[in-house]
Amino acid sequence: MIRSAVFLSLILSLAPPAHAGPDRVSILLGSHHVNASRDFEEVNPGVFLHWTNLLFKGRADLSFGAFRNSYGDGSLAVSTAFPIVRKDAWSFDLFTALAWYPGNGQEFSHAIDDFVPIAGVQARYKNVFMQAIPSGGQAVDATLTFGLTFATKD
Repeated sequence: MIRSAVFLSLILSLAPPAHAGPDRVSILLGSHHVNASRDFEEVNPGVFLHWTNLLFKGRADLSFGAFRNSYGDGSLAVSTAFPIVRKDAWSFDLFTALAWYPGNGQEFSHAIDDFVPIAGVQARYKNVFMQAIPSGGQAVDATLTFGLTFATKD
């Protein structure tokens, strides 16, 4: 319970003011675990809110959301995306994240308790996105996630 409160406090401290709504909403649909040595849930519904150019003097995005993780439990994540190329119809970014996997931290070789640092690349084409996360845990070589994303502002 204390960990949940700390994580929620972290998310709220990074969130933009309440009057500034997100620029984008993403719906996580699923994942694929590359060369998995065990079974994972690959239907991972979730919702993420994104604020574009909010951090580091307008050079990075902030996102946070909740999703069903590949172990069948709920997770929260906060992330920062650093744009490499941004066009109207497509984008390519580097991203880092901190995800909370309650009760599953031991499944990762690089977790701190149940908090898992994540890094990878993400791409968007129109309303479809995909992320590639190298070495997503001890039992996979990489994790690919995918879903739909929608701008909330013109």
